[in-house]
Amino acid sequence: MVAPMANDSTTAGYLAPTGTVVADDALEDIFTGMVVGIAGIAAGLVRPRWQTNPPPIPAASVNWCAIGITTTTPDANAAISHSPGLDGEGIDNLLRHEDIEVMASFYGPQGQANGLRLRDGLQIAQNRDTLALAGVSFVSAGILRNAPDLANQQWIRRYDLLLTFRRAVARTYNIRNLQSADGNVSDGSTSVDFAVTDGQP
Repeated sequence: MVAPMANDSTTAGYLAPTGTVVADDALEDIFTGMVVGIAGIAAGLVRPRWQTNPPPIPAASVNWCAIGITTTTPDANAAISHSPGLDGEGIDNLLRHEDIEVMASFYGPQGQANGLRLRDGLQIAQNRDTLALAGVSFVSAGILRNAPDLANQQWIRRYDLLLTFRRAVARTYNIRNLQSADGNVSDGSTSVDFAVTDGQP
């Protein structure tokens, strides 16, 4: 039996966070904009790597890029802190960092040049600052790898570049303040009962 969903910690069951974290298409859009802005490829020619209904592949003479998130690796442990929250009832704040690997594949007669332009452009502070506005920081760029595709007995130029980024992920859970508690403390020879209500013994 699956435990029911709870609105807050005053009832039993699973707790979902309040608010949202940028993910899926919205996260990939950040990296699409990065390629457009730094490599100078037209917006319509920087495409999600995997699509449900992909458009036709551009001609071999067209410069374009396919980009997609391949892995998202969290740090070992999230930091969790308790605070009063806006209503004073109490919330838990979860904060963790994650590394995001993004594969960008560059096609066309200037595929190599575009991959190198993106790699080097990420070293420029203003470009990194623009990513930072979206909550993403650049970590590293890997090898620009020559990986041509064979289609219709014709080799199509393709260069793959693996990029690593990092971001902080914050979530809020409605873990309410403890209102009362009672119990017993014993050291083996002495026992003391206690009761606390609204923080007062």
